[in-house]
Amino acid sequence: MGALLWRVVELYAGEPFFTSKQLPFTYTVKGRELFCDRKEKSITEATVTRAYEKILAAQAAGDPIRGPKRLCMFGAPYIWGILKGTGLAG
Repeated sequence: MGALLWRVVELYAGEPFFTSKQLPFTYTVKGRELFCDRKEKSITEATVTRAYEKILAAQAAGDPIRGPKRLCMFGAPYIWGILKGTGLAG
């Protein structure tokens, strides 16, 4: 699942996304890191995969995650924006 998820992330690089607070951002991908134009530090492939797994687990438990705060990880607003914007979350 991680490789397919990361491929989706790569395909959408450069497209406009929004955080849950409606702040616009785009990102680039270099190797296994994602760089948002609003942030200096990168978000790793492993972090994106972990976030997606957490979203799926919460959904399976009947308690879907509806925003980035419950992800409790670095870059959550951007990860949430990407996953929601691509239809993979929310």
